[in-house]
Amino acid sequence: MSGLIALLDDVASISKVAAASIDDVAGQAAKAGAKAAGAAIDDAAVTPKYVQGFDASRELPIVWKITRGSIFNKMVILLPAALLLSVFAPWLIPPLLMLGGCYLCYEGAEKVAHALGSKSDAHDSEKHTHPESEGAALEEKRVAGAIKTDFILSAEIMTIALSTIPSDETLWMKGLILAVVAIGITVAVYGFVALIVKADDVGVHLATSRSGILAGLGRGIVKFMPYFMKVLTIVGTAAMIWVGGQIIIHGLHQMGQHQPYEWIHHQSEAAAAALPQAPGLAAWATTAFFDGIVGLILGLILIPIVKYVVNPLLNVTIIPLIAWVKGLFGKTEQV
Repeated sequence: MSGLIALLDDVASISKVAAASIDDVAGQAAKAGAKAAGAAIDDAAVTPKYVQGFDASRELPIVWKITRGSIFNKMVILLPAALLLSVFAPWLIPPLLMLGGCYLCYEGAEKVAHALGSKSDAHDSEKHTHPESEGAALEEKRVAGAIKTDFILSAEIMTIALSTIPSDETLWMKGLILAVVAIGITVAVYGFVALIVKADDVGVHLATSRSGILAGLGRGIVKFMPYFMKVLTIVGTAAMIWVGGQIIIHGLHQMGQHQPYEWIHHQSEAAAAALPQAPGLAAWATTAFFDGIVGLILGLILIPIVKYVVNPLLNVTIIPLIAWVKGLFGKTEQV
């Protein structure tokens, strides 16, 4: 009897440890996910364009294909790479994080530059991204392009998540936290994308209802969605530039270049003192503003560098490597 009681006591102790570990994983994953919000928001803002021009019946299947590709990117390629990095080259994490910050700045600045371009350029771009052909080949091409874009954003998300995990965590805990972040962000982003792309169809369906209230709601959804997409794009762009600038400034601070970080910190303290009614909001807004300015300037500088140097190198190195890895696992989608 005493042996059974001791066994039950051991089981209870193990259960407590397991529960504490689960709480730790959930807490760390939530923290990491919040830090990676900038890249995740942009992912949600960018993805709907890949289903434009297709029949409504193909929208959710396309989103599902992109979702599977995103999970593959994170779980099969990026998660093992992140764990190997944390074991054998942890000193590489800050530079890689800054590299990802540069990418966010570049992407955000490119969108700003495009938005400020001529209407004819925008019209040409729109025609280019909305071809009339709706065949299977075009669908595969769109999916491949979305997965390639997702890989870059996912790499940034996983690097940010890895940087938030304490260095003294065990390897399996790091892997579990990264897996939770990977799956959680993927489900949240592409679940949100699925809602966005089907909102118009729901609105049209409701608009034909015999109920005046439902019909009015449907018409409201149809009219509201274009404005919502514009706001989402603006928020996603701003988040990319702000988060990218913040990553660069903090990275420089960690590498011994303290002047930008300290100057912005001083300005945020001054703003907080000038607005005693909401010092926290004033400090945050000031920091975000200057982080965004730094990110935008850096991004504009990077646009020609990426166009004429980085992209050609990626096309002959990283992209074929990704395709080769996918081939090892029997994947046929082109990236």
